[in-house]
Amino acid sequence: MPLVAGVDSSTQSCKVVIRDADTGKLVRTGRAAHPDGTEVDPRAWWQALQEAIARAGGLADVAAVSIAGQQHGMVCLDSAGTVVRPALLWNDTRSAQAATDLVEELGGGQTGARAWADAVGSVPLASFTITKLRWLARHEPDNAARVAAVCLPHDWLTWRLSGTGDVGTGDVRASDIGTSDIGTLRTDRGDASGTGYWSPGSGEYRYDLLEHAFGRRLAVPVVLGPNDRAGELPNGAVIGPGTGDNAAAALGVGAVPGDVVVSIGTSGTVSSVADTPAADASGAVAGFADATGRFLPLVCTLNAARVLDATARMLGVDLDELARLALAAPAGADGLVVVPYLEGERTPNRPLATGAVHGLTLRTASPAHLARAAVEGLLCALADGLDALVAQGATVDRVILVGGGARSEAVRRIAPEVFGCPVRVPPPGEYVADGAARQAAWVALGGVLPPSWTIGEASEYDASPVPAVRERYAEVRDLTVDRLTV
Repeated sequence: MPLVAGVDSSTQSCKVVIRDADTGKLVRTGRAAHPDGTEVDPRAWWQALQEAIARAGGLADVAAVSIAGQQHGMVCLDSAGTVVRPALLWNDTRSAQAATDLVEELGGGQTGARAWADAVGSVPLASFTITKLRWLARHEPDNAARVAAVCLPHDWLTWRLSGTGDVGTGDVRASDIGTSDIGTLRTDRGDASGTGYWSPGSGEYRYDLLEHAFGRRLAVPVVLGPNDRAGELPNGAVIGPGTGDNAAAALGVGAVPGDVVVSIGTSGTVSSVADTPAADASGAVAGFADATGRFLPLVCTLNAARVLDATARMLGVDLDELARLALAAPAGADGLVVVPYLEGERTPNRPLATGAVHGLTLRTASPAHLARAAVEGLLCALADGLDALVAQGATVDRVILVGGGARSEAVRRIAPEVFGCPVRVPPPGEYVADGAARQAAWVALGGVLPPSWTIGEASEYDASPVPAVRERYAEVRDLTVDRLTV
């Protein structure tokens, strides 16, 4: 049976899954941690990839491998392929003012936002690569002068994997970094659509916008088709184009038009598979592409599963006990509301905002009420994203709930009350890595469509909607003001 490997290089860790190419059956896995922080030396990702591959039993027997990675991260290379500075990650908000400036420079207000949405499907936010490039040009001119190429985390790892042949020894030498030709960088539609200088509508780079943001043209990866080859390993295994984490997750759960995928990981995302590109001038919906040739309009929040982690830490309990406490409190938590902007926020665009608790009284000053309010606040922020997708024409036939936060029984049971519709929860899994593996199988096996895999039986959750929860959240949400707008 042919085997394929899928990689998820996320903010927090690197996961590798080895699956049967025909059936999707899981054969073995490996994992390694990434360092904390919002800027990271890419060599740490390479080290983690090597460790995860080794723990998964190596790649000697696989026919193909694909890498999915965290979106938007800025990896800058000089003309020799050497990393210029630590990569700025999607959740680094130092480029918030750069995002504001870029919108202003194309007309400002709704005029500037519409110009960006029409050009690249999205309005610049601090998360996007193009705003990080502007920040670099303005704040680190010496580093900016050295930059010859810019790529994304998954692009860089794919390039390293195809350029060194080091696929599982765990040995990373400084001399390994920067030995490949920057002209061989490759990416895909899904990840390129999150840069702010590639258009999902036209399928072309907007070099004019890249030059406007950075001051001059840079080399960028060639954008491959959904099942094109990016290279190969010494054993002849092919390397797929890879993609961004959100596009990989949609591929991993088998999402089709009419599906809305809600992912609760480090970030929270709400996305839907569509046949036409989105262009939302409000900036709430990012008009991304997917990994199959379709489109993936998406709303992203900075605060998701770590809201649960932080609340559990405050209460001195584990996540299972947090869920039990949340389910012990009434819907709406008797008016207690948590606005979960713990790391600023991307949607709405409030990068310097902080979290807030409203409605604290003697009655609501209990662990159960706080636990319930935290879960509901997290879900209300995502439900606002669902509304934004619907406003852009998305069809909602079903909601598929994935990510680490979806393992919480409280999240599963409260989600239908907040979303107002049934929720489908696949078995816990590494769906970003699975999507990458499915892409690798598509590359290895060929065909018009990716192979059809069935990975476990999903659970269905239903409950009567409780509109008062979202109504109360809406009353206090906008009381949390970003310091940029004061």
